[in-house]
Amino acid sequence: MIAVQLYTIRTQLQDPSRLGPVLQRLREIGYRSVEVAGLGPKTVGRFGEELRRAGLGACAAHVALDRLAGDLDSVAAECGEWGCEYVVIPSLPETYRSEQGYLRFAAEAVELASRLRTSGLQLVYHNHSHELERFGRQTGLDTLFGAASPDALQAELDTYWLQYGGANPADWIRRFKHRVPLVHVKDMAIDLGRPVDVEVGEGNLNWVEILSACREAETRWLVVEQDEPRRDPMQSVAISYANLSKLLERVGMEG
Repeated sequence: MIAVQLYTIRTQLQDPSRLGPVLQRLREIGYRSVEVAGLGPKTVGRFGEELRRAGLGACAAHVALDRLAGDLDSVAAECGEWGCEYVVIPSLPETYRSEQGYLRFAAEAVELASRLRTSGLQLVYHNHSHELERFGRQTGLDTLFGAASPDALQAELDTYWLQYGGANPADWIRRFKHRVPLVHVKDMAIDLGRPVDVEVGEGNLNWVEILSACREAETRWLVVEQDEPRRDPMQSVAISYANLSKLLERVGMEG
């Protein structure tokens, strides 16, 4: 159930000679799965082999919308090699960040999802905070997922960005019951008056509430991520794994 978003350790994924040891270290920490992002051009070709050698799986991959739309067959082939179930759009271009833009993407998602489904893949969208901008009475997130059917588009909700945008992460997770197979788990702390993302359990988010909501929503993967770790990235993902494992015990969930 616990995975790690490789974007967190992206600086360590550029050298082919280091790829195997880095993945093996994730396995030693306790991770059994990764979410793919941040691979370098010299490491992407070796990734599948090194992933299997380290005894890891890949639950999902982040893929930019323009690449997915223009090179879907290659994306599907990579995800098939890595064993992914989910293809995640990490963010939309700024031209989509309006009410009409979200409706446009909802329509495009239908075709993309249909093509991915033939390869056994599910299309997912990951939020930041800008989707919480309101257009009339609805947020962009409401508009997008209200227009796209669950069959076409699932959600990867991000706890930090929901909180950053003024929303309650647990409330949104419950709203997306049966539609949020992945949740990005990262904490929020305040540093010199500004919000920063920190390791799970090292900030101010209510993790008992959030994880209880994930259980109710039947979330499959809790994906540890930090955009800009303030410690060594590998140390950060180790802290998050240890803290998250303890929190899961408190709410009666398995890691």
